[in-house]
Amino acid sequence: MNRRMFLKGSALSAAAFTILPRNVLGGNAYTPPSDKINIGLIGCGIQGRGLASQFAKRANVIAASDCESTRMQRVQDFIEKETEKATGKAYKGFKQYADYNELLARADIDAVIIATPDHWHALITIAACRAGKDVYVEKPMSHCIAEGRAMADAVKKYNRVLQVGNMQRSWRNFRHACELVRNGYIGEIREVKVSVGPPPVKYNLPEQPLPKTLNWEQWIGPAPMNPFNDELIFMKRDGYPNWRNYREYGGGMVTDWGAHMFDIAQWALGMDDSGPIEFMPPDVKKRIPLTMRYASGVIMTHEPGFRKSDGNCVRFIGSDGIIDISRGFLDTIPSKLQDQVIGDNEIKLYHSDDHYSDFLNAMKTRKQPISTVEIGHRTISVCHIANLCYEFDRPLVWNPEKEVFFNDAEANRRRMDVYRNPYKLEV
Repeated sequence: MNRRMFLKGSALSAAAFTILPRNVLGGNAYTPPSDKINIGLIGCGIQGRGLASQFAKRANVIAASDCESTRMQRVQDFIEKETEKATGKAYKGFKQYADYNELLARADIDAVIIATPDHWHALITIAACRAGKDVYVEKPMSHCIAEGRAMADAVKKYNRVLQVGNMQRSWRNFRHACELVRNGYIGEIREVKVSVGPPPVKYNLPEQPLPKTLNWEQWIGPAPMNPFNDELIFMKRDGYPNWRNYREYGGGMVTDWGAHMFDIAQWALGMDDSGPIEFMPPDVKKRIPLTMRYASGVIMTHEPGFRKSDGNCVRFIGSDGIIDISRGFLDTIPSKLQDQVIGDNEIKLYHSDDHYSDFLNAMKTRKQPISTVEIGHRTISVCHIANLCYEFDRPLVWNPEKEVFFNDAEANRRRMDVYRNPYKLEV
């Protein structure tokens, strides 16, 4: 039985399996491309190219799909160059697909990376699960609450492995901060402050000439149709485009960076399967930020810049100390907690030092990765509800178990986006 038959058979039977390295079988330590997992990339912008670079070191990235042709070509050029550099042989097997469904139809692709704008994540993830592919989906995982639940349902229904791109969970400092909180090193948690940028705004950009290499209808997909503007896709420059700032396609910095920082708050509080139950809009005159309350009584606030110029970060305030954590620092009061060793008899969280390898290992073992679809859904639900609270400018009461708002028909309707025809959210 070859690797491809074994992989397919194991997925169908839901049996655990392991692909043994060649050195275990008596060969040398080099793993040839034929023994690696095959991956397709959907979404070839700056984030997609970065992910392709990471996964190309660990697997075979053999195909890509995008609605803009020059971006696909850049990915192909990179993959061919890196493959030739690694193997010493020219590689010409990479394929491009304008329609992601054609990529999903390939039987030799084991998994897909989804790095499109947020409003496409759910539909492509569900289609990939239905096609028998495992999924690495960028954060924010979904564009609305109902999409996240549908994605979780699809992963379960089709027995797939899904990793969300909340890679801070695979960073030592974030894990250490969360373990300190979980084990009571700063006492009873009273408050959590999360510093990320603002919520999104309604799309308001002027129309610009449509590039010939871009399929705009496909880029828009299920979202509301608006005129093209380069701010959404950065055709003439590199960098992270600004579609994320507009409500129709992203969730502002509340979801874009909130998917990272609220995720760490949820992890530290042990709320990976739940979330806050009350959301209160900010009171600018009284300088009160948007405030959330958990059933335990813990208060969490969205306070951009509470550490002035330190940017995106999280502060845990306990009865016996404080922990501030970001990508650039881990500050603790008392300071000795930075070097505190978590004992064997204490709570230890999932240990991953490599978010991408963790996903590939989960594919092989059929065990859950560090950032599952349920974790991603719960984290981004916090962000979606915060955005609704900003937009409505009124309190919202949320039931995390039933995933409904109490006595608020409008908020319950907004759990789901209104898709354009013929798009439908079907598992």
